[in-house]
Amino acid sequence: KAVNPSYSYYLYYMYANISILNQLRQALGLNTFTLRPHCGEAGPVEHLVSAFLVAEGVNHGILLRKVPVMQYLYYMAQIGIAVSPLSNNRLFLSYQKNPFPEFFLVGLNVSLSTDDPLQFHFTKEPLIEEYSVAAQVWKMSSVDMCEVAANSVRHSGFSDEQKTHWLGPRWRDPGPLGNDIRQTNVPSIRAAYRYETLRNEWDNIIQLAQAS
Repeated sequence: KAVNPSYSYYLYYMYANISILNQLRQALGLNTFTLRPHCGEAGPVEHLVSAFLVAEGVNHGILLRKVPVMQYLYYMAQIGIAVSPLSNNRLFLSYQKNPFPEFFLVGLNVSLSTDDPLQFHFTKEPLIEEYSVAAQVWKMSSVDMCEVAANSVRHSGFSDEQKTHWLGPRWRDPGPLGNDIRQTNVPSIRAAYRYETLRNEWDNIIQLAQAS
C-alpha cells in the first residue's frame, strides 16, 4: 500500500534541493532562498526536531511549549520563530493561551507574522493587526514591539542592503554592537541583556562539557 513520505523526508528533500539551487544562484549572482517551513502549529512534535536540523527558521512553532528540551535548543541556536497568534486562535489555540509572550520573555528569537490573511484577518493591514492585538492583549511595550520587528527583519529574506537600511550597518554583529538604536529603537541595554544571557548559557554548557 502506497503511503506519503514522512514530514522529515519532505523537509530534508527540500533542504537538499534548495541548498544545491542556492549554490547555482549564488554563482550566477542571483539572490538565494532560505528554508523556513510551516512547522509546530499542530501535528507531531518530531516535526520541530527535523526543522531544527535543517531549517533557518520556522513558521508557527507554538508546540515548543510542550517540549522544553526542544524549546531550549531553539533558544540556544536562536532559530527564528515566526508566530501567527490570530491564525492560531482561529484554528488550534486560543489567543490567551498562545505561548508567544513567554517565548519572547525568555529570549527565543520570535517575530509576529500573518497566516492566510484573507481568512483570519479583518483589515487591509494584517501584519499591523497582529502587532496591534499583541500589544493590547499582552501589554507589550513599544520597545517590545520594536524588538519583535527587528527580529522580523533579521528573519526575512531581504537583501543585506535592505537589512542594513532598516537595522544599521552592523546588524550582523551580536549584542549591542549590532544594535543601532537610531534604526531599531531598541535600547542597547536590552540588546546587551539578551546577548549576555545567551552567552552565559553557552559558557555554562562549555564548562560542564569540559568538566566531564
